[in-house]
Amino acid sequence: MAQGPRDSASRPLFLGPRIKRLRRELGLTQQAMAEDLGISPSYVALIERNQRPLTADILLRLARSYKLDMGELAADERDDYAQRLSAMLKDPIFADIDLTTLEIADIATSFPGVAEAMLRLHGAYAREQQALAGLREGAVSDPAADAVGEARRFMTRTRNHFPTLDARAESLAEDIARAGGQIEWLRRLGVRVRFLPGDVMMGALRRYDRHGEQLLLDDTLSATARQWQIALHIAYTAMRAEIAALVRGESFAGQTAAQLVRRALAAYAASAMIMPYDRFARAVEARGYDIEALSGLFGTSFEQVAHRLTTLGRAGQEGVPFFFIRVDAAGNVSKRLDGAGFPFAAHGGGCPLWNLHQAFRKPGEVLTQWLDLPDGQRFFSIARTVTSGGGAHDRPTALRAIALTCTAEHAPRLVYARDTANPPVPTPIGMTCRLCNRAECTARAEPPLGRDILPDDYRRIAAPFAFAES
Repeated sequence: MAQGPRDSASRPLFLGPRIKRLRRELGLTQQAMAEDLGISPSYVALIERNQRPLTADILLRLARSYKLDMGELAADERDDYAQRLSAMLKDPIFADIDLTTLEIADIATSFPGVAEAMLRLHGAYAREQQALAGLREGAVSDPAADAVGEARRFMTRTRNHFPTLDARAESLAEDIARAGGQIEWLRRLGVRVRFLPGDVMMGALRRYDRHGEQLLLDDTLSATARQWQIALHIAYTAMRAEIAALVRGESFAGQTAAQLVRRALAAYAASAMIMPYDRFARAVEARGYDIEALSGLFGTSFEQVAHRLTTLGRAGQEGVPFFFIRVDAAGNVSKRLDGAGFPFAAHGGGCPLWNLHQAFRKPGEVLTQWLDLPDGQRFFSIARTVTSGGGAHDRPTALRAIALTCTAEHAPRLVYARDTANPPVPTPIGMTCRLCNRAECTARAEPPLGRDILPDDYRRIAAPFAFAES
């Protein structure tokens, strides 16, 4: 006969997933944790797989070794998982599945990892259903579901310029220089910087060990990447108040958008520390916006300099307003900042005639191009591929392309556009095929909205479609 649930106080404590998360957060291998706790690595593995319960003695050793609150660590998640699973299973999609309370409790108790996976999957499904319902009804979908778009709109609205962050970053940069560099500056604050192998870091490039007061970095990072990761840590800690004030002053639809904005502001602050506004702005004008030269001067990557160029909005010391975009080979946009009023389509593919998409054919080479928009606006574009990732044999490298675009009136300030002896013919482009009425374009993928397609049974032109005049 089946037995009912036992009293929670007498149940064995299975906290495998939580112990595994804790170990990873601390940057420890199973061997290292076993040595700290005085048990074998195989026993740690059994605990993490919920094949052995967590005894009171081991719980006490964990609390002492890693300065943790024992009550919080011992809190049993099973009842919470069981309640959340029960609520999830009330969804009509599960109506024909008869799961008893005991079965749900067994899943929560014996397979907490599976329970968490089910809850995440159902959460993603529910959000997608809400978005589709909004589209079917012609309504605006939940703004919280478009956290990335909301964060991008915030950066566009502020013109990607934050004077309080620039001022604080300049002050920090001076302090860091006087201390002899980032690592020495952190050491004076009691924080030690350590470089560890990738298997010890377990996929993390940077991790802060709060208990040991150590900033841990992957030892395969390049000098540029090391500088950037340390600057990010300083931004998140020394500039926390300034970043929090900017986020607090906005009303976001959801917490995810606020977190994305916070991350963007930390990256802005890190960039401002490495490339302080006044010194960077003077170097930019002296070098004619030569991105490669500026990269060498400040010890930064091509993309970091390109991104910093979009932030020069200080009154009396303004830089060229740029539109910045980063895409992958499939055209997916992973970053976009608009400071030049460039009419980029928020949805749909971009124009294939723009050199941004051709940069993949010539990796590492700077491509320039004059652009003519259908409404008569003229822009100048700089494009080049950039890479991220890599650093070891088994680490993949991501190849993307970035473009900086400014209006034609600002182009003469750029070293890339100063050869005016034989000005090139501008390339006619559009935002996207569905919004471009250049009937003669042979690169067109779709007809424009509102134009009737003419039959071509007896006549074929070079362009994919022929259109009626009205």
